[in-house]
Amino acid sequence: MASQSGKVGRMVAGNGFLYPLLGFASCVAFIYMSLGDLRLNYYEEPKVAFVERNGTHFILDGRPFYVNGWNSYWLMDQAVEDFSRPRVRAMLQAGAKMGLTVCRTWAFNDGAYNALQISPGRFEERVFKALDRVIAEARRHGIKLILSLVNNLQAFGGKTQYVKWAWEEGVALSSSNDSFFFDPSIRKYFKNYVKAVLTRKNSITGIEYRNDPTIFAWELINEPRCMTDPSGDTLQDWIEEMSRYVKLIDKNHLLTVGLEGFYGPRSPEKLSVNPEAWASVLGSDFIRNSKISIIDFASVHIYPDQWFKEIELEDKLKFVSKWMTSHIEDGDKMLKKPVMFTEFGLSNTNRNFQPSHREKLYKTVYDIIYESARKNGAGAGAFPWQFLVGGMEEYNDDFGIVPWERSSTYRMILEQSCRLAGIGGHDQSKGSLQEIC
Repeated sequence: MASQSGKVGRMVAGNGFLYPLLGFASCVAFIYMSLGDLRLNYYEEPKVAFVERNGTHFILDGRPFYVNGWNSYWLMDQAVEDFSRPRVRAMLQAGAKMGLTVCRTWAFNDGAYNALQISPGRFEERVFKALDRVIAEARRHGIKLILSLVNNLQAFGGKTQYVKWAWEEGVALSSSNDSFFFDPSIRKYFKNYVKAVLTRKNSITGIEYRNDPTIFAWELINEPRCMTDPSGDTLQDWIEEMSRYVKLIDKNHLLTVGLEGFYGPRSPEKLSVNPEAWASVLGSDFIRNSKISIIDFASVHIYPDQWFKEIELEDKLKFVSKWMTSHIEDGDKMLKKPVMFTEFGLSNTNRNFQPSHREKLYKTVYDIIYESARKNGAGAGAFPWQFLVGGMEEYNDDFGIVPWERSSTYRMILEQSCRLAGIGGHDQSKGSLQEIC
């Protein structure tokens, strides 16, 4: 740009327009430098550290790191269009103001509206740039991200879309959705996707995803189930292969599976902890799947009202306590890894539902995490499903909340952020925690 300006200057100076031109050039230089600053701001921020693991604890900047997190699965999707993009900044900014440190969100959209992956190995750059924006915006607000790579469910494509692609190309071994886990062609599709995402160079920050400490961890798949093989062997084999592949490309980031936490046939002594017998024949197995050496931490979900339709709230909360305690003990004694409760929620469609019921669940979960952290245990964090900003009714489900719309819920979240930060010893003299704690 400078050389072009010089060329124009020489052309017009001879015609008596030197001073107007200098003013124009100064203006152009100012605009250039201002735009440059927008890009460089991401590099000028204080160095961001990767989260690491030491036994049953996460470590950040040399200190234990306990997570008060949340789910906003919709960030990439909302970052695509101009009209919805401000919601991403608003959510991440609000999360930071609540002292939240990690957001779990989707890094996939396969074959659906605003798809990131249009077909196997073909990507929509416009949507990739939306994911770039999410990561850059999270970095700006001091939020780390758990990025999930595919859905077991059909929403946003999921394993169903991969099987459909293989079927349409005439290479599928089966029309079963579970062939996602065993079909060699589909495994190759997924590996190609993983490589494209992990090696993506962010168009805003210039940092490859695999080198960006803004990312807390990769999650292989949201809520994997392989019901056609209740032995669990098929899913286990898939997890082992895909976790090795992720770690081959990216040695910087933590990795988790994305499990719901159900105990399977390899853990007969734990089957009584499951909500009901159906949970043991879904092809997943919490301990077996999580014990893989390169899986860095275990994930568990909590939906007592989905698992029990008839029992009262107090009994559901008793189950939640038993469920969480069991998994934290697994982390301490068997897995020797942190355990994160990466989804929990209570539906507003329950009989006689009141917002206070949801707060009771939040309090139960938060208190158990706090007590585990206080005792140096494996319980490392919890993530409500899900947080939204105003005007997102079409993205809401039975569980979604706008946290600041109910002051008692908001205060509870703030308190959890403060007490976990206090245990971890992280400096509260800077940023949002200074204001709220």
